[in-house]
Amino acid sequence: MIKRGIMLCLGLSGLCSTNACASVAYMEKAGQPPREYQEWLKDLQEEMHDKGISTATLGKAFAKNYYHPKHKVVEKDRNQAEFIMSSTEYLNRLVNRQRVEKGKQKYKEIRSHYQKVEKDYGVPLNYLVAFWGMETNYGKSFGNHEVIEALTVLSYDNRRPQFFRNELYQALKIIDNGNITVEGMEGSWAGAMGHFQFMPSTYNAYAVDYDKDGKIDIWNNYGDAIASAANYLQSIGWKRGEPWGMEVTLPWNFDYTKSGREIKKSIKDWEKSGVRKNNGKKLGLNAELKGSIIVPEGYKGQAYLVLDNFDKIMQWNKSENYALGVSLLADYVKSGKAWQARQNKSQKEKISNEDILELQKFINQHKIAQITEDGQLGSKTRTAIKKLQKKAGFPADGYPSIRLINKIKNFDEKIGFSVPLQPQKPHRKPNKTRSEIKKK
Repeated sequence: MIKRGIMLCLGLSGLCSTNACASVAYMEKAGQPPREYQEWLKDLQEEMHDKGISTATLGKAFAKNYYHPKHKVVEKDRNQAEFIMSSTEYLNRLVNRQRVEKGKQKYKEIRSHYQKVEKDYGVPLNYLVAFWGMETNYGKSFGNHEVIEALTVLSYDNRRPQFFRNELYQALKIIDNGNITVEGMEGSWAGAMGHFQFMPSTYNAYAVDYDKDGKIDIWNNYGDAIASAANYLQSIGWKRGEPWGMEVTLPWNFDYTKSGREIKKSIKDWEKSGVRKNNGKKLGLNAELKGSIIVPEGYKGQAYLVLDNFDKIMQWNKSENYALGVSLLADYVKSGKAWQARQNKSQKEKISNEDILELQKFINQHKIAQITEDGQLGSKTRTAIKKLQKKAGFPADGYPSIRLINKIKNFDEKIGFSVPLQPQKPHRKPNKTRSEIKKK
């Protein structure tokens, strides 16, 4: 590795510009970056060149010193909220009055210009406007980080180096193809770019030249940006003409072990089990469509029936709350209805990442499931929590409550779960049958 680095800087491989080599020598003399970083950077450049990135692009991309022992993008990558936001809090914060009104305005502005995008790709414009609003607040905030710098620093960091190293290569390809300059390629701290915050690999796989001007510009050309977003969604299987789902009410005796996106049933079967619209009416969807019931805040919170296109939204961002945000914002944008703050039906508990981590450790330790201990409430953790709740005598909705956390903190290895706490009754009243209504 050291030999390769020396050859690189001496110019024997022809990759390092005079300015870049002088920069490396100055950094070493000034004691800014450690020698390990300098050697790593030389090795990185040689690898990128071997993959086909030009000497000119490498010279421009790495002319600056990107090293800092406490770089801000690393701090952002490490930063996690002290407390996990509830679904209601998240939705009220991101799908707020201002964003809804702006979304309805933008939808009216672009409809006549980009109906062809909807027709060609089968993705309704109201969804594309919702993604736009959630990602960059309708183009107001692309991020102010130089993407090459951010990805270089994150490639050197030890948390997800291979992922970011590949994204760095993809970003260099974009520059090499002449679509954007090093300075013009700005984005988020993690390297997401443009109106719809594409990662470089997503750009290279799905971005399109909508106006056929020979350049794919997702930063300054909105046509390219929205068509690229539509192309991505179509490519991953967006189902033309199908909704994302809807908010629903559940029967009093609903089996919460049947909740979660991994469990799919037909609309006919969900209706047989008592699932209804919020107004109590039947779901009004094709009986053969398949969907799932999700309860982001547990059995006390709001329930949703989600269909296949909801799963496609989650391929964009693997957060149920994010997908709900896009879905509900898309509904507002199309319907024109006035925004309403969501009421928190669940208990107002503050669950921290440390609480989730403690649950994950307990689940692994007691062989209830085998999950990653990362303090994140992902789908695998929710499924494992269901199993834990069932053993502990709780409604198995996959939502971690303070009550459950306290139970594992005071867990007695001798007694185990032989004397479970009594399950709480769901708060919903049972739906009345027709015969009961007639008797009244």
